Amino acid sequence: MTAGSNYGLRDEIRDFWSDRASNFDEFPGHEIFTEQERQAWHALFSRHLGEAQGRSALDLASGTGVVSHLLDDLGFRVTGLDWSEAMLERATSKAASRGRRITFRLGDAERIIDADESYDVVVTRHLVWTLVDPAAAFTEWLRVLKPGGTLLVIDGDFVSRSPLERLIAKLERFTFNRGAPAGPGLSGELAERHRSILSRVHFKDGARASDVARMLAEAGFADVVIDQRLGPIHRAQARVMPLAKGLARQVQHRYAIRALKPAG
Repeated sequence: MTAGSNYGLRDEIRDFWSDRASNFDEFPGHEIFTEQERQAWHALFSRHLGEAQGRSALDLASGTGVVSHLLDDLGFRVTGLDWSEAMLERATSKAASRGRRITFRLGDAERIIDADESYDVVVTRHLVWTLVDPAAAFTEWLRVLKPGGTLLVIDGDFVSRSPLERLIAKLERFTFNRGAPAGPGLSGELAERHRSILSRVHFKDGARASDVARMLAEAGFADVVIDQRLGPIHRAQARVMPLAKGLARQVQHRYAIRALKPAG
């Protein structure tokens, strides 16, 4: 990391994800590992976005391009935007190796430079919980959508745990102590940076669906709908995870929120 008087939380977030780029795709829940999961994502996108028909889609905080590829599968004209050059390098390489026609650009999801009404669809996955100023970000996302356009947010509360989640966490510690493989995870230094960042973002107490939906409505979005029917995705992911992590994935507060830009 580079520190200095002008180095702030947003820079820390960018550098954290840059340092994770090299093995980002090794984590279940990041990259797609089975056709079952791919089809489950396609079904979620189709449910909320409708038929692609060549419409323009912006994948915010696109990382290595996982969501961009899913949207490209369906026929959207996709632009991936990420603030991490390391992530973009991997995304560009992956798209080229697969023969995809996806545009990847360097940019800040909270301060988008695109013109007003540039996209038919905006999609984010696991971005909202990292936002420093979500109210300002949501206003930006509304601005770059065309009238009648659709925002789809996929996120979760990765902070607060239900009693069942706490029980599963105890099971995970027990199995780990018994020598069971824990699967890929963050190193001690990265884990500490993650905790530090999480303690200072807006949703430091957890990004609950109801709170995110309320803020989207306050930003000017209409017809805001919370969808927690993500079971097919989570079950597919659980099959390639260690037992405790797979169980936790299926009980966590994870959701999709669809919101529309008013047409008038």
